[in-house]
Amino acid sequence: MTATIAKIAWLVFGLVWFALRLAPRRHSRKTPVRYSGRDMREFALLGASLTGLGIVPFIYVVAHVPRFADYPLVPALSYLGIAVDLVSIWLFYRTHHDLGQNWSVSLDLRERHTLVTTGVYSLVRHPMYAGFWLMALGQALLLPNWVAGPAGLVGFGILFFGRVGREEEMMISAFGNDYRAYMQRTARVVPFIY
Repeated sequence: MTATIAKIAWLVFGLVWFALRLAPRRHSRKTPVRYSGRDMREFALLGASLTGLGIVPFIYVVAHVPRFADYPLVPALSYLGIAVDLVSIWLFYRTHHDLGQNWSVSLDLRERHTLVTTGVYSLVRHPMYAGFWLMALGQALLLPNWVAGPAGLVGFGILFFGRVGREEEMMISAFGNDYRAYMQRTARVVPFIY
């Protein structure tokens, strides 16, 4: 394993993730939105996540900036990063599949929105967020740079902690006691732990 191969792996996983987002069989964008929590705060949170998981590491991969923050590649960590990213890709696939037309990039409730509690949603309430945490961890393991590597953990962490409570309040407003009962039997992102 070399730093170049690790960077290519990061890029490939990013492209696969992007392809999953554009999957042609997912038609959620055609379903009208009945409630949206998209505001300046939401756009700032999405921007923080995009910066940490996309912009900063991409600049590092293509321009090797910031070079001063490099540290020696540890091949075992890079292989672990690939394994973690494979799990995150699988989780993204399952999450999109299980959500179907309920999926949205932001805090949206669609017409005929249903509460999904099956598939990966039977284990955790926010498997998409679990996938992003894994993606950010994979980035930290793959990119041997003290800025670009952990940027995903910081950027996505800002989005997660700034959004998850608000999202759960939205779900309680929409589904009431059904969502409260679902919260009682599932963890947020790590089964049986958190």
